[in-house]
Amino acid sequence: MIIDTTEIQDIHSFSGLESLNEVYGILWVLVPILILILGITISVLAIVWLEREISAGIQQRIGPEYAGPFGVLQALADGTKLLFKENLIPSRGDIRLFSIGPSISVISILLSYSVIPFGYNFILSDFNIGVFLWIAISSIAPIGLLMSGYGSNNKYSYLGGLRAAAQSISYEIPLTLCVLSISLLSNSLSTVDIVDAQSKYGFWGWNLWRQPMGFIVFLISSLAECERLPFDLPEAEEELVAGYQTEYSGIKFGLFYVASYLNLLISSLFVTVLYLGGSNISIPYIFVSEFFEINKTYGVFGTTIDLFITLAKTYFFLFLSIITRWALPRLRMDQLLNLGWKFLLPISLGNLLLTTSSQLFSL
Repeated sequence: MIIDTTEIQDIHSFSGLESLNEVYGILWVLVPILILILGITISVLAIVWLEREISAGIQQRIGPEYAGPFGVLQALADGTKLLFKENLIPSRGDIRLFSIGPSISVISILLSYSVIPFGYNFILSDFNIGVFLWIAISSIAPIGLLMSGYGSNNKYSYLGGLRAAAQSISYEIPLTLCVLSISLLSNSLSTVDIVDAQSKYGFWGWNLWRQPMGFIVFLISSLAECERLPFDLPEAEEELVAGYQTEYSGIKFGLFYVASYLNLLISSLFVTVLYLGGSNISIPYIFVSEFFEINKTYGVFGTTIDLFITLAKTYFFLFLSIITRWALPRLRMDQLLNLGWKFLLPISLGNLLLTTSSQLFSL
C-alpha cells in the first residue's frame, strides 16, 4: 500500500490548525476575564488611595506621599509587604476552615462582577437572573467569615464571625426586596434590561426618582453588607480585638481587606446600574448629552465613554461611603439589628407593595 506524503502533510497541517483554533478559543474566553480582573485590581488600589487621602483631609493630616507620585503606590507597597510576611496558623484551630475562609470571601465577590454592564454590549455574561445571581453569590461571603471565625479557635474571632452572619441576614432581606421592586419596574431580572429600561425616558427615567425610598434603603443595606462604618460590628476593635481577622497574618489577612474593598466597589456599581441608569448620561437641556448619544457606537470610543460614565457615577458613591466612614460613629449591635429588622425591613416591604400595586393598576 502506497501512502502519498502530500496527504500526510495535509493531515498534519489540518490537525495543527485545529489545535491552534482550540488555543485561540481558550484565549478568547480567558482574555475578557483577565481584563476584568486587571481592571478590578486597579480600581481597588485606587479606592484604597482615595480613602487614605480623603481621611487624611478630614483629619487634617498629610496622608501617603512617599510611595510613588502623591502616594499612589502605597497600597501596592502594603500588598507586597503582606505577601512576604509569615502566615501564622493557630495550633489548635481547624486548619482547613482557617485557610479556606478568606478565599471564599474574595472569590464569591469576584464572581459578582460578571453581571455588571459597564457599557453598551460591554458585559462579561448577561444572565436573565443577573441581579438575583449577585444576591445569591454575595450571600456566600459571610459563610467564609463564619468559617474563619470558627476555624481560628478564638472567642473574639468566633463572635466576629457570628456577628458577620447575623448582620448579613438582617440587611440582605431589605436589599433583596429593593432589588425585587426594581425588577418589577423593569419587567426583568437582567442587569442589561434594567439599564435599558431607564434609558427610555432620559434623566427622569432613572429609578432614583421612581424609587426614592428603595434607593435609601438599598444604600444603607449595601453599606451594612460591606461592613463599613458605622456598621463594622464584626471587626469592632474596641470589643473583639479584630473580630474574625484576629488570628490572621500575611496575605490571608490582606485577603479580608481586598474582599472588603471589592464588596464596596460592587455595591457602588449596583447602585449605579439599578438606580442611576448605568452608562446613560441623559442630562436634559444640555447639548453634551446629544454629543454622547451621537458618539455612543459599537466602537472603542463609545465603549470608553460608557465605561467612563459608569465609573464616574460609581466613584461618586464610593466618595459618599468613605465620607460616611469617617463622619459617623459606630452603632451598637442591638441598634444595628433594630435598624435592619424594625425599620428597613418594613419600609422595603411597603415599597415593594406600592410598586406591585402601581404595576397592577397600570396594566
